[in-house]
Amino acid sequence: MADFSRLDRTSGLPLYIQLKQNLIFAIEHGEWQPGEQLPGEPELCRLYQVSRTVVRQALKEMSYEGRILRMKGKGTFVAEPRASSRSLVHSLTGFFEDMERRGQAPVDRFLERELIPADTKIASYLELQELDPVYKITRLRFISDEPMVLVTSYLPYEKCRKIVEEDLSNRSLYAFLRDCCGLTIARGRRRIDVIVADEVEAEYFQVQRGFPLLRMESVSYSAAGEPIEYFNGLFRTDRASFVVDLVNVPADNGFVSESDSGEGFWLP
Repeated sequence: MADFSRLDRTSGLPLYIQLKQNLIFAIEHGEWQPGEQLPGEPELCRLYQVSRTVVRQALKEMSYEGRILRMKGKGTFVAEPRASSRSLVHSLTGFFEDMERRGQAPVDRFLERELIPADTKIASYLELQELDPVYKITRLRFISDEPMVLVTSYLPYEKCRKIVEEDLSNRSLYAFLRDCCGLTIARGRRRIDVIVADEVEAEYFQVQRGFPLLRMESVSYSAAGEPIEYFNGLFRTDRASFVVDLVNVPADNGFVSESDSGEGFWLP
């Protein structure tokens, strides 16, 4: 359990690291359960006899490691276990199917649904002419009432006109494309990098501005090689992780990874 006298002022180890270790120990041994609120900064300062700077640095590092969740105006909470996706990176399932298979079907809040002219970037990814109509869908996706993913999809309107009338609140976009538009995704390319949240993204995810987010960009193709969807998805680093299975398969000159297309990253 937490030992409020445990910090060693004679140690060469910085106080914020000692505080962080103490709080992690307390969480791992059940003093605070997932979802439970931690004492506020003033209370932690009093209990450990340290400055607010020390407390904030310890909590900042714990937040970046995904151990706690800091919510503006509400406080600091022990983070739930991360939602791990094993297939989203290197298979053709979407987020909805992947989470539903794990018994965590997401709920969507639609932020945008509109027909727009394709700009140069979107037209290039979807192999359209600039200003061709594309359907844009922006969704904030929740798991257990917690915002997890902010994703914007762009689809060629001429291939999926029925989407204008479809309620996708609790339905997979990929299932709709397959069942209603005859568009089955056969292959795709995805890239993941890290960005920091701007003001709008921080508000959606209920985190601080500058919070690190995982960004996944993808273009999905039909069996005929036609692009069906381009999407840009943002995932909270404290609540999501990705697992990639690598399998060696025989090749003429040795072994190659089944998950490696050999084409490298693809987005300019």
